[in-house]
Amino acid sequence: MPATGRRRGNAGFVAFTLAMLALFASLGVWQLQRRVEKHALIAALTERLAAAPGSLPQPSQWRTLTPARDEFRRVGLTAIYQPLADAMVYSSGSAVREDVSSPGTWAFLPARLPGGEIIVINAGFVPNPMQDRGQEDRAVARLITGEPAMLTGYIRFPEPAGLLTPTENTARRLWFTRDHLAMARALGWGEVAPFYVDLELPVPAGGIPKPGALEVHLKDDHLQYAITWFGLAAAVAIAFVVWLRGQWRG
Repeated sequence: MPATGRRRGNAGFVAFTLAMLALFASLGVWQLQRRVEKHALIAALTERLAAAPGSLPQPSQWRTLTPARDEFRRVGLTAIYQPLADAMVYSSGSAVREDVSSPGTWAFLPARLPGGEIIVINAGFVPNPMQDRGQEDRAVARLITGEPAMLTGYIRFPEPAGLLTPTENTARRLWFTRDHLAMARALGWGEVAPFYVDLELPVPAGGIPKPGALEVHLKDDHLQYAITWFGLAAAVAIAFVVWLRGQWRG
């Protein structure tokens, strides 16, 4: 190969190697930054879950609530479950409830606050692997007494459907994401709060639907990913040094 072509080839290889080295190193640094952010998020969520229940925010404040500031905020409220069609949300287990590890459904139903506003309550887990409509109806019927209930739970926000999430079955009132706003539109609940409440207490007679305390279990693999990226950067650097020594000897 002519000297000019060889120099161009070498220059291209050096540029490519340095680019890959910079890429892998930056990805490693990014994962370390993500790890710091994840630990801060875990600490914040753990603090919110452990806090004593506060008052439910006033309706005038609802639109100012955000997942970043208010997700998993523990609240107490008084409400009356409404005699309207409930919705069930399929679950194969829970990432925030250690006592829920088998298939079943979450029971979502509207409740009226003293001021007349409607808020959606996830009243708890129904062991229901076949998503049986009758099984959930029987469980929910125990809650609709027409009397005010004192509730304790956690503020949650609707989750978006993924690309592979099945479409809801409105005939069975079965959803596959916790989108209480879509449920309200489909089932005629009227205007509801932009958040729903995951119920912690009270546990109804018979224990179903089963409410419960939430715990933080966020995946934290960022250190392993950072080590992988830094390892690839080190491998590229070693290979480059070996190649460079060969060039000098040549």
